[in-house]
Amino acid sequence: MFRAVWRRKNPRLRRSDITVTDDQAVKRAVKAASLGNAMEWFDFGIYSYLAATIGRVFFPSGNDTAQLISSLATFGVAFLVRPFGGMVFGPMGDKIGRKRVLALTMILMALGTVSIGLIPSYDSIGFWAPALLVVFRLLQGFSTGGEYGGASTFIAEYAPDKRRGFFGSFLELGTLAGYSCAAGLVTALTAWLGTDAMEAWGWRVPFLVAGPLGLVGLYLRLRLDDTPAFLKQENKSVHVSEAADTVETSAKGDLARIFREHWPTLVLCIGLVGAYNVNNYMLLSYMPTYLTEELHYPETHGLLLLLGTMVLLMLIINQVGHLSDRFGRKPVLMAGMLGFLGLSAPAFLLVQQGSLVAVSAGMLMLGLSLVCLLGTMSAALPALFPTSVRYGSLSVGYNLSASLFGGTTPLVITSLISATGSDMIPAYYSMAASLIGIIAVACMKETARKPLAGSPPSVQTEEEAAVLVEKQDSAPKN
Repeated sequence: MFRAVWRRKNPRLRRSDITVTDDQAVKRAVKAASLGNAMEWFDFGIYSYLAATIGRVFFPSGNDTAQLISSLATFGVAFLVRPFGGMVFGPMGDKIGRKRVLALTMILMALGTVSIGLIPSYDSIGFWAPALLVVFRLLQGFSTGGEYGGASTFIAEYAPDKRRGFFGSFLELGTLAGYSCAAGLVTALTAWLGTDAMEAWGWRVPFLVAGPLGLVGLYLRLRLDDTPAFLKQENKSVHVSEAADTVETSAKGDLARIFREHWPTLVLCIGLVGAYNVNNYMLLSYMPTYLTEELHYPETHGLLLLLGTMVLLMLIINQVGHLSDRFGRKPVLMAGMLGFLGLSAPAFLLVQQGSLVAVSAGMLMLGLSLVCLLGTMSAALPALFPTSVRYGSLSVGYNLSASLFGGTTPLVITSLISATGSDMIPAYYSMAASLIGIIAVACMKETARKPLAGSPPSVQTEEEAAVLVEKQDSAPKN
């Protein structure tokens, strides 16, 4: 479909139409986006791994379950405003540039995280403690609304068509690295200080570390040029390659246009992201809480097991991205969705055995299913939308889904376990989400090794560009 639309606007593909990427510039862009993303998710992950402690610090004592549910509800509050962040930052990124908006989201996230670390406890200021916690969680959620859509768009628009999956996988490598650093820091502090000291003051340390990390991420992002596709729309000089002359230059993305013209793709995006985020937050955010609160595992043991799982996923995620370039996005995504559908129940039955080997095996089964999604989504989702509305559309679709299905996952699962008494609720919830994901993957179009919608081909070498023109010239004319 894309080729037909592009050809109507451009009867003959010229060499000057084709983007030849600068390998070093692509690597710098991927590094800056991924490291910045890691720092954002370090900030966001801290709260997940300190959920039980935060419940005891910021909410009235008396009922441990009520404190935990209150803490997880506050975790979910950030997701309520993520769609609004996406609606603000997404179209802004299509208007003023990907780089500037990503720098702004970095500043706001660091500010919200550091501020949480400075809030006095409930015992000190009463009601104002949870109230301030909600305010700064809202700031975190609002800033995160512009992060994933922007960072994945940034990498997708820099990467050559044939390696977009590989380079896109580095974004989720950054996510895993951020979560791993957060889990590692919380684990180390808990083991060193003990539960009493962590509740007294130790929990503040990870939040305060976000300040200097945010400055590092801001520096990395401000050093880069914006993407070739965006620069061409703005009629600016392109530093990394000759961006194609035919990048869409129609009116910039706005919310009305996104919902009016791209609503079917938005629905597809919401389905994909919903299934992905339920399983993502269940394993990477909720699992330590599940092990501690439901199975009475020591806090540090649960975090260490999750940390080990994430390190393993980090070692293989780029190979998953490479596989999606070679075999297609759909087969890899479908493998992940089917993995969660078929393996969630056995995995949680193993986790409930309680032994180190059984818990590790269960988490590994879930992790291998998740990495199929992690390594592929960052390339698959940006390709759903055209260049002129990519940041905005992806931010809106991603964050609407994350708000409805992702951030609510820990709260919903905990509440359902409390209501039903069944420790298998996480498995059933995962399987239900995976069914939606299977339908969404079946409905999406294959985009691997193809140009992004609204942009002509992007290749790595002059030879590849020459071959594309030659193939067109030798093809039968209709």
